Amino acid sequence: MSAITLSRLSKRYQETVALRDLSLRVEQGEFLTILGPSGSGKTTALALISGLTAPSAGTIRIGERDVTRLAPARRNIGLVFQSYALFPHLSVHENIAFPLVVRKVLDTEAKRRVHDLIELLRLEGLETRKPAQLSGGQQQRVALARALVFRPDILLLDEPMGALDRKLREEVQVELRRLQRSLGTTTILVTHDQEEALALSDRILVLADGSVQQVGTPKDVYQRPASAFVAGFLGTANFLEGVLSNGTGGKKLRLANGNELPLSPKTACASGTVKAVVRPERARVVAASAGETGLSGTVMDAIYLGQTVRYLVQTSLPQPFVVTSNDKETQFARGEKVMLAWAESDVWVLPGQESPLTTERIEHGTS
Repeated sequence: MSAITLSRLSKRYQETVALRDLSLRVEQGEFLTILGPSGSGKTTALALISGLTAPSAGTIRIGERDVTRLAPARRNIGLVFQSYALFPHLSVHENIAFPLVVRKVLDTEAKRRVHDLIELLRLEGLETRKPAQLSGGQQQRVALARALVFRPDILLLDEPMGALDRKLREEVQVELRRLQRSLGTTTILVTHDQEEALALSDRILVLADGSVQQVGTPKDVYQRPASAFVAGFLGTANFLEGVLSNGTGGKKLRLANGNELPLSPKTACASGTVKAVVRPERARVVAASAGETGLSGTVMDAIYLGQTVRYLVQTSLPQPFVVTSNDKETQFARGEKVMLAWAESDVWVLPGQESPLTTERIEHGTS
């Protein structure tokens, strides 16, 4: 297992910049997720680290080795693709053992390693089956075992759960996190699935248009997004635009309709025009007669989701306000007048100038 250090890593295809000045250190044993929409540069970053693509500029170090110009086979990296790429004519045991055969590992040692991974990934009884005889989750675990059997320094995962249904994907996520913690392998996952990133990662790197938007723990990136893009991409966000004032009555956000909403005294932004975020699970829908202060509105829809109810409330804001409620006993009907309330500390004011993080802040893992 080794750390990964990326320094000003860039990739250009003629006039198109796929990745721009990525500087980052992934610590030994860390699970990092690179998250972003299609075309953000996340797959390019993975291809550069694996050696499948050569960078236009910058360096890549794995441990103490500079691997920037090394061939993929010399980087000691395990790679799992979305398609799994299992050999259809080989059994589960043979698929897992294949990297060891190529590396001419002694047969007794190879059998021991394969057996250990089959046991660790709960594939017992499937050793003689071909990939076509396996479920999607079983194929994914075989692909993981094959990528780990030669003891790579780094494990790279390119949307490996994209082809699985929701329930199976959640089960495999638990299995993957358990395995990664058990082995302590430095792991980088590329995905566009926000829930997957939040569930698995020690840190999340958010990319857009080839540039870093934010890097931090799942909690930091979700609760304290660095920009409106990060807030909107990583989950659902309700945006409040207005003027921040800091008077004798404390910090307040004055909306275009004249509403003044109190803010936490810890709000760091200076006075002026700002954009703030309230997450759906942090807001409450209360009866209009409840006497609470907040935003008034009308329920557009109430969607029952089993453990929660999702409300869409029309207010003076341009977009419907989304609230995720755990209170399934108190139901508000479509067309009902309500109030939206939340704690001062649940409003996150975004920086006034939205820009990617500087290289210095990225290298130190701050957000």
